[in-house]
Amino acid sequence: MTRQQSLAARIGVDIGGTFTDVVLEKGEKRHTAKVLTTPRAPEEGVAAGIRGVLAESNVKPSEVALIIHGTTLATNALIERKGVITALVTTEGFRDSVEMGTESRFEQYDINMEKPLPLVPRRRRFVVAERLNAAGEVILALDEAAVAALVEPIKKLQVASIAIGFLHSYVNPVHERRAHEILSAALPEVTFTLSSDVAPEMREYERFSTACANAYVQPIMARYLRRLESGLKQQGFACPLFVMLSGGGVADIETGIRFPIRLVESGPVGGAIFSSHTAAECGLSQVLSFDMGGTTAKICVINDSKPHAERAFEVARAHRFLKGSGLPLRIPVIQMVEIGAGGGSLAHVDAMGRIVVGPESAGAEPGPACYGQGGEAPAVTDADVALGRIDPAAFAGGRLTLDAKLADAALTRDVGAALSLGPDMAALGISEMVDENMASAARVHAIEIGASLSERTMIAFGGAAPLHAARLAEKLEIDRVLIPTNAAVGSAVGFLRAPVAYQVVRSAYQKISRFDADAANEVLAAMQAEALEVVQRGAPGAETVEKRTAYMRYLGQGHEVAVTLPTRAWESGDATFIRQAFEAAYEKTYGRIIANLDLELVSWAVEVSAVIDKPAPTSTAVETQTPTPYASRRLLDAGTGQHVDAPAYRREDLQPGSYVTGPAIIVEDDTSTVISPTFDATINALGYIVLERKNVEQSS
Repeated sequence: MTRQQSLAARIGVDIGGTFTDVVLEKGEKRHTAKVLTTPRAPEEGVAAGIRGVLAESNVKPSEVALIIHGTTLATNALIERKGVITALVTTEGFRDSVEMGTESRFEQYDINMEKPLPLVPRRRRFVVAERLNAAGEVILALDEAAVAALVEPIKKLQVASIAIGFLHSYVNPVHERRAHEILSAALPEVTFTLSSDVAPEMREYERFSTACANAYVQPIMARYLRRLESGLKQQGFACPLFVMLSGGGVADIETGIRFPIRLVESGPVGGAIFSSHTAAECGLSQVLSFDMGGTTAKICVINDSKPHAERAFEVARAHRFLKGSGLPLRIPVIQMVEIGAGGGSLAHVDAMGRIVVGPESAGAEPGPACYGQGGEAPAVTDADVALGRIDPAAFAGGRLTLDAKLADAALTRDVGAALSLGPDMAALGISEMVDENMASAARVHAIEIGASLSERTMIAFGGAAPLHAARLAEKLEIDRVLIPTNAAVGSAVGFLRAPVAYQVVRSAYQKISRFDADAANEVLAAMQAEALEVVQRGAPGAETVEKRTAYMRYLGQGHEVAVTLPTRAWESGDATFIRQAFEAAYEKTYGRIIANLDLELVSWAVEVSAVIDKPAPTSTAVETQTPTPYASRRLLDAGTGQHVDAPAYRREDLQPGSYVTGPAIIVEDDTSTVISPTFDATINALGYIVLERKNVEQSS
C-alpha cells in the first residue's frame, strides 16, 4: 500500500482450513485474532475475528479504509470436487481434449496410473461447428442454430455454469462471444466463462482446463464474496473489499467474482509476500519461506526479496510432487509446493506398520483430539502437546484449553498400540514423519526450479511452523531460521504488504525474423489498458509501474523462456535488441545459446502495479543480554529421543539483543518457537527471533 494508506486502519483476513486469521494495522500498531474457521459459512469466522480486533484496537468500522481477503475456498472446491454442475461448449472434434490432455504420462512405468478426472464429464461436453485458423481468420462460420439447440440439453442436466472454449479463440474471440450471447439470453441464471477472457493463450488443453475450473467454482465464490460483502456492510464497513490474487497482487471484489480461478492460491501467496517483505527488512537475498498452519504446509523459494513466479499451475494433483498429475491452470501464480502437513493432519499406522501423516486433516470441526470437540484420530497438534511443545492451558492465548489426556489416548490407540510405543514415542514418530514429509517436498521443489537450500535463511510462520522449524532446518541443513513478529498470522499480514496489481497474459505469435512492431504495440497497448483498468478500480489515482515480459523460444522448441523487456513502444529495428535479451535469458537458464536459429515470440505478459513503499534493510546493532525464563518445560528432543528440561520464555519479555541457548522454548499467544539443542536464538533489532546453528560462524 502507499504511505497515505498505511496511516489508516486496514484489515487483512486469511481463511485457512483450520483457523481464520485477522490482522488490523493502524499506523505502527498491529492487532491480531486467530479464530476457528467456520466451514459451513466461512464469513461467520471472518466476522468473529474482525469483531475481536476492532474491540482490542478501539477502532470503529467506519475508520477502516480497506479490507483485503484471501481464502482457500476455490482451491478446496477443486480438490474436493465440490463445485457446481458445469458444462463445456467447444469446437466440433475437440470434445475430449480436456480428458486426453497432452497424452503424456506423469508416471511412465506405472501401468495402473490414473489421471485426475476432468471437472466436466463427457455427457456435459457439447460441440458446435465453427473453426478459426491460427491467425484468427474464420474458416468455418459459427453454427448459431447448433448453439441454440444446446439450450434444452443444458437445462435438462441442471447446469449452473458453462465454459466456452473454441479453437484459436485467444487470437479472435468472436465465436466465443457470439455463442455466449445466444446461450446467456436463453439461460439467464447460468454463469459463463470464456476461455478467451480467462486464459487468452495458445495450447487449447490448458486453456480449456482453466476455463472449466473457473466456471466450476465461479457461482460458489460469487455467492460467498457477495455474502461477505453484505455482512461487512451490516457491521458498518463502508470501505472497499479487495481479494488477494495468486500472482501476488490484490484486486477489487469484482475481479475476484469474474475470475475466481485467480484466487486458488490467494491465502498461501500472502505468506510468500510476508516472507519477501521480511527478507527485505533483514537484508536477506536467499530465503526459504516455510508456512505451516492447521491444514497444510507451504514452501516457497525467494531470491532478492521476490518469490519465484510462474504463469502455470497445477491443482489437485493425484500424486504428490508429480508434475502432470493435476489439473493445469494458466494463471499468474507465485510458485510454491503445498502439502497436507499441518497441525490438524491426521496420523495412523498403515498395513505395512508405517506411521502415515496426512493429507487428511481434522480441520476446525472437529479438530484434533485434544480440542475436545469429538475428534478421535491423533493429529500433529496432539503430538506437539505430548512432546511438550504446546502448553494446553495457554493454547491460542488461553482462548482454547487443550486436553492432554485426550491427546495421549488418541496417540496410544491409533499409533502407539500398533507399534508398542508409549504416547510420547508415538508423538515423536508422528512429528518426525510430518517433518520429513515437509523436508522431502522442499527438496523436490528446489530441484524442479534449480535452487539450492542449505545456504538459505528459513523464514517460518503460521501457527505450527515455529514448533517445527528448527527440526526442519536440521533436516535441510539450513543454519539460520527467522521467526518474525506475528508469525502465527503471517499470511494475513502479507495481504497488507501486497500492491494493488493485475497481470494480463496473451498469446501473440511472431517470428523475430519478421518482427511486426506495430502489431506488438497494438497488443501491448490493449493489455496495458486492461491491467490498468483493474488497478485503477482498486487504487484510484495511485502512481503505477508497469512490467513487460515476453515468452520466447528458438524455432521448433516446445517450451518458452521468460524475457523481461523495457516498457516502451517498439520499432522495427528492435528485433536485434529483443534477440539479445532472449539470448541472455536463455544462456542464464541453459548455459548456452544456439547460433543462426530464428526465434518465436509466443506470448506477452503485462503487469501493472500501484507503487508501494519498500522496506529499507535494518541492521542496527543491539547489545546482547541474557533474559530470565518464567518457567521450565519438559521437551522431547527429536534429535536424540531424550527428554530435556528446557527454559521457557515469553516473547513479550524478550528485548532486542536477548540471547537464548537451546534447548529452550519461546511462548506467545498464537504459537511457540521450539529451539532445539543444535540452535541458539537471539532477538534482532526488529524484535524477530533468529535461530543460528551452534558452532557455525554467524554472518553479518
